[in-house]
Amino acid sequence: MIPMNIGEVAAATGLTAKAIRYYESIDLIPRASRSAGGYRKYDDNDVQTLRFVRRARDLGFSIEHVSELLSLYRDRDRSSAEVKRIVEDRITEIERKVAELQSMRATLQRLSERCHGDERPECPILDDLAHADPEKALAAESHPR
Repeated sequence: MIPMNIGEVAAATGLTAKAIRYYESIDLIPRASRSAGGYRKYDDNDVQTLRFVRRARDLGFSIEHVSELLSLYRDRDRSSAEVKRIVEDRITEIERKVAELQSMRATLQRLSERCHGDERPECPILDDLAHADPEKALAAESHPR
């Protein structure tokens, strides 16, 4: 295996060189070895690890969870139960965000339907934004009519 430089690894993983350096700086991935000239050198194992990180980040895992998943990936004595727990926690988080987005969409839809969208200056959308009680707005979004 011929060592790769950071640009080649970035192209192979879909990450930017900046992201790779960042992941090294926070110890998410091991620091790359260096050439005599001081350039980073990466091998196939490094590329595989960075692809793992990219895929996990694309699925919305936090840096903390990516670190946990990497540790579990490297631990051949692991239990898959821990991996599944992390994934199920992520699913729950996504479902919560989806519910929040659906609630926001419903609220915006109601506001849009109340606005004439013509030459008149009256605008129920702006009125709602200006006068909404945040506590009541949250309760109303949680329980659409």
